[in-house]
Amino acid sequence: MTAPAADLQGRSPWSILPPLCLGFFMIMVDTTIVNIAVPTLQDVFDASLVTVGWVNSAYLLTFAVLLLVTGRLGDRFGPRPVFVAGLVVFTLASLACGLAGSVGLLIAARAVQGIGGALMTPQTMAMITRVFPAQKRGAALGIWGSVAGVATITGPVLGGVLVETVGWEWIFYVNIPVGVVALWLSLTRLPALETHSRTFDVPGVVLSVVGLGLLVFGLQEGPTYDWGTIVGPVTVPVVVGAGVLVSGAFLLWQRHLGDDALLPLRLFVHRNFALANVAGAAVSFSMTGIFFPFTLYLQQVLGLSPLHAALVGLPGSLISGVVAPFAGRLSDRVAGKWVVATGFCVLAVAIGVLATQVQPGVEVWRLVVPMLGFGIGTGLVFSPLGNLATTGLDQRTAGAGAGAFNTNRQVGGVIGSAVVVAALTSRLAVTMPAAAQDAAAALPAGLREQFVDGFRQAASQGLGAAGGGFDAPADVPADVAEQLGAAARAAAEAGFAAAAAQTLGLTVLVLVLGAVCAFAMRGGRPGNAVQEPVRAASAAG
Repeated sequence: MTAPAADLQGRSPWSILPPLCLGFFMIMVDTTIVNIAVPTLQDVFDASLVTVGWVNSAYLLTFAVLLLVTGRLGDRFGPRPVFVAGLVVFTLASLACGLAGSVGLLIAARAVQGIGGALMTPQTMAMITRVFPAQKRGAALGIWGSVAGVATITGPVLGGVLVETVGWEWIFYVNIPVGVVALWLSLTRLPALETHSRTFDVPGVVLSVVGLGLLVFGLQEGPTYDWGTIVGPVTVPVVVGAGVLVSGAFLLWQRHLGDDALLPLRLFVHRNFALANVAGAAVSFSMTGIFFPFTLYLQQVLGLSPLHAALVGLPGSLISGVVAPFAGRLSDRVAGKWVVATGFCVLAVAIGVLATQVQPGVEVWRLVVPMLGFGIGTGLVFSPLGNLATTGLDQRTAGAGAGAFNTNRQVGGVIGSAVVVAALTSRLAVTMPAAAQDAAAALPAGLREQFVDGFRQAASQGLGAAGGGFDAPADVPADVAEQLGAAARAAAEAGFAAAAAQTLGLTVLVLVLGAVCAFAMRGGRPGNAVQEPVRAASAAG
């Protein structure tokens, strides 16, 4: 559906993309830009790794749990004012982050920044869905999807440059000029779309925020507490279980309210919408599963600096930004399911090849090549998948649908983070001692058992290649100490590389699930597919 001509004041629908893409770019960059500055923030604030980890966790937590609510706010008050409000909140919070004098203030400002991102994100998809006609919507979402691809790697690269030159504060200050330009463009180019007055689902808001908040917190912070006690009788399983129960109560309440619900469940009657939500969670899971072990491998095994490690993925990210608009246009001409399915297959093959190349001492170009395939796959998946998720949603539910899609995608990333950390840790407990056993064969017989036990203990404590595995006894000759050091480095690097490769293999399985979902979607011609979901959902209602 298109917006009324008066809303656009005679301008082309394409005029709305600059402010939407600038806002979305800031949101996506800020999900990754802080990771590169973690060691610096530890030194500046004299804080632990767990405490500094909350600088990113606070942002992701508020961002994820509010997407359903903010999507519905766009339906109720209009996408334009909600987007503008989010942009103002995000920009001012960025200023507060840079000015923070303590890690506590920085964490609080990042939480507010996540609120701003949550206000903006559903409005970008909802406005594109409502303003662009069906035959041009894929191309528009292609440009929107290319922003995600470019921002994926821009965050680490830009963060590395800023931290090493002008200081950590500028990873936040850089948002201010971008936010001001996006705000001016939003006020001058975004149309005022029709709103839909209805009773706001306050109980649904409370249940969704509490349920998702508990789930996201438990899954995201589970590794921090070793999946055990948080405080007193409160444990990670208790928090996750409570999140499941509250989320179940939320779904029952939504079913009771019908079309007046925060999340109208009739949206999921449309097969493509339901499957696109699963596929979106799968691709976010996989992207988290790829970058976490791969980045650690590049720095701890290959010894690359944070900036050089980020540059390994740069060619693939640039290709993703080029492929995404073409994939969006292609999904306007052929059934989008085939584009998405092809993208998932390319991703699965690329990451499978990458897993075979993750070895100590490998030449970097052998890693760049499969990352190019990763860029092509993400470019093929992101924009057509967003189109498949929102095509056929009417104007009354466009915001709710966009909110649900982005929520599931974000929660998929959180689940991916938790599962991958747990998988990597469990594999290290096996691969590190095994690598130590192989390396110990060349050591003096009296030191072999002690050598392997040292690595077994390090692996049980979650230490990787950087943590080491064995300290040479003080009374050994210098040549033996040198031999022990070389064997320890070789074992640590081999063990960590093996664990990282096996963890990457886990993401391949999840990508196969995404491909299955894509193949199971309805085919049909793009033009005809638009009306079918509306009729099906109306009949089901």
